[in-house]
Amino acid sequence: MDLYNKIGKIAIANRMGLLTSHITDDLSTIFNVSSRWLPVLVSLLDQGKLITQISTETAQCEADVAVLVDEIYKAGLLNEITDGVISLSEQGQKTTDAILKDQAADVEAAIDGLVAESKHNLYEALREWQQLLDQKSLLKRVVEQKKQRESKDVQIVDYTEQYKSAFRDLNVEWISKYFVMEENDYKSLDHADEYIIAKGGRILVALLNGEPVGVCALVKMFNSPYDYEMAKMAVSPKAQGKSIGFILGKAIANLAKELGASKVYLETNTILIPAINLYKKLGFKELVGVVSAYKRGNYHMELDLTK
Repeated sequence: MDLYNKIGKIAIANRMGLLTSHITDDLSTIFNVSSRWLPVLVSLLDQGKLITQISTETAQCEADVAVLVDEIYKAGLLNEITDGVISLSEQGQKTTDAILKDQAADVEAAIDGLVAESKHNLYEALREWQQLLDQKSLLKRVVEQKKQRESKDVQIVDYTEQYKSAFRDLNVEWISKYFVMEENDYKSLDHADEYIIAKGGRILVALLNGEPVGVCALVKMFNSPYDYEMAKMAVSPKAQGKSIGFILGKAIANLAKELGASKVYLETNTILIPAINLYKKLGFKELVGVVSAYKRGNYHMELDLTK
């Protein structure tokens, strides 16, 4: 086990596999049938079932269940399959009853003994782990940790002249991917200082290892119930999946609050589902009955900074 101690937690599946193999072999000897069959045998105790039903009850894929059914049938523990219905034979019934009535008690007592000898209750931990992984898979948990780690390399800075081309290019890239550039786009992107900064707005830039990979503007609004509009958010495709959009959006919201804003407005398009989910995560709520200056602006949201 020295190797697995050296590898650490990333070898969890290997260590569990070794433990499973050890226990599976012992249980198969105890039951005198493969312990892999047990969930299927117990599932069939009350009545015959289809493979789909067994699959659902045992939480195994249908292909795996089909393999087990074939093995159990060849062992003489199943009746002939009729109309897809699988049922225990007389021998299968006796075998399953014996496992549950006699041998199961011995196994449970032995496991209780193991628990008593151990510092940690592995059986309860496994049940808890299964519930937790059902709620959120290990893959999702690792992806979240990866995003957190990578987000530490993201730096949010104020817009300066050196980021002028990045602000324009990143926006043109994403707008052109889904829509057509409009006159207002060219005005604000080609003349950011004049149309955004000089009018009391701000632009934030996300740097990843010193490279600008995301931008977002806070545009000052006049004669409006909103103080600012969050606009022109764009993230480079090569930097997506690192929570840069969320980091930028959070920074823009905090900046608006620092500037004394009460409400922030934004507009987007209904085809941009990931973007809308991001805005909701930031606290934006849907608005209705708003007319946009952009042809693509058919979905509107607001963020109440007073709450």
